[in-house]
Amino acid sequence: MENLKKLTILHSNDMHGDFLAEEIDENLVGGVSMLSGYVGKVREEEKNVLYCIAGDMFRGSVIDSEFQGTSTIEIMNLLSPDVVTVGNHETDYGIAHLLFIEKCATFPIINANLHVTTNHARLFKPYHIAKIDGMKILFIGILTEEVLSQTKNDGLIGTFVDIDEAASEVGKICNTYNAVDIDLTVLLTHIGFEEDKKLAQKLDPAWGVDIIIGGHSHTFIEEPAVVNDIVIVQAGTGTDQIGRFDITVDTDNNCIDEYTWKTVPINQSHCPRDNELEMLIRSYKTKTDNKYNRVVTRLKKKLTHPTRIAETELGGLFSDIMKESIGLDVMLLGSGAVRNPEIGPIVLYSDLCECFPYDDPLYMLRVTGAQLKRMIRHMLRDEVWEGAHCEFYQFSTGVRVTYSKTLHDFVQFNLNGEPIDDNKLYKIGLQHFHFLNVENFFNVPLSEIEKNGKPRMVSTSCREILDEYLSVHPGLERSVSGRLIVED
Repeated sequence: MENLKKLTILHSNDMHGDFLAEEIDENLVGGVSMLSGYVGKVREEEKNVLYCIAGDMFRGSVIDSEFQGTSTIEIMNLLSPDVVTVGNHETDYGIAHLLFIEKCATFPIINANLHVTTNHARLFKPYHIAKIDGMKILFIGILTEEVLSQTKNDGLIGTFVDIDEAASEVGKICNTYNAVDIDLTVLLTHIGFEEDKKLAQKLDPAWGVDIIIGGHSHTFIEEPAVVNDIVIVQAGTGTDQIGRFDITVDTDNNCIDEYTWKTVPINQSHCPRDNELEMLIRSYKTKTDNKYNRVVTRLKKKLTHPTRIAETELGGLFSDIMKESIGLDVMLLGSGAVRNPEIGPIVLYSDLCECFPYDDPLYMLRVTGAQLKRMIRHMLRDEVWEGAHCEFYQFSTGVRVTYSKTLHDFVQFNLNGEPIDDNKLYKIGLQHFHFLNVENFFNVPLSEIEKNGKPRMVSTSCREILDEYLSVHPGLERSVSGRLIVED
């Protein structure tokens, strides 16, 4: 039938500078050159193909951080996505730099809700209409304040602050551009899988949103979620896989007639290599290797960080180093600051930078024992165990917390063998990002904490602390020792 047309949508999210393939069981897996090869192969095999990225191209690799994203954009230009939305890590190098980067891109970057606070002018075009085989596919880019904490560094930049306002903005754009006979409407979001489902529930069916392609929560799914007749997907993280929709579009009724969706592994068995892109990546790697391939230390054994929501060996080591170096009572290290699942035993400076890419200053705050309990109780709230993308923390040595999910309270909360004193002041360490967002992440207002004394920056570089300490303390090791025990 003439009104039915085939469309393939490929999608990635949270690539985080994952440019190079890895050898796993003697097979090459992932990497942008094979990802590009697969996208090119599908474009040759299928008539109508679109490729989109749902945020967080930046951060996570030395190649990205050394060139502050300009390398990433050059690589992405060769990858040639049809449309990209902004993720929270696209703001890590500053809003001004992001706007410069956007000018370097040869593909459209969209976002509907980043705006200048003084006049509400948008920073980016909010939508992109892809025209293919007579079809018009509307893409809309969405972020919310919850994932854009970095913009708190810049008082001139704001967002629509919650899901309700984001939904309203989607409605405004859909109502405006439905007049051009949109055949399919896709939201490119970077708010997390659970938030995507909440957003879908709030969208008026009359607006015609068909699909949400998301990111931020690094969620691997077996099957799409369907909420309010909207299909919701996400493709994990990195470049080891890509999401693929094969859709039959009803162009008379402007909707999906039928579809299939799956994640496709990126490996050498079926993904040809894009040699031009590989050469570009290798040229950047050569430049960074010359600077970063010095040995920092040799650990006693390989240390791991397999999850964000539990005590880990690497989390324990890094938090201990910062506690000892600065003289803190407790270091609360953001679990998400540790980006690699393992490191060592030989640790190169490049390994350290990739494992710990966010080189924040370190802040010291004074909190009462009662406030510290409130902070950790909030960290361990039910949302965390239900799969929501929440901030979680690694504890330094001396902390012993046993928490009951049933009681929603502590069975034990000790420091150096003594119960936490509700009235005593404790010196805690937080990275700059977490200090800026202490109320959001811990549910304790900064103004309340400031009554205990003014917080102060005690180091301009967390990574330099790690580099120096590891360099002069070879043979370190850590094990999971019960700093945090969570009971049902």
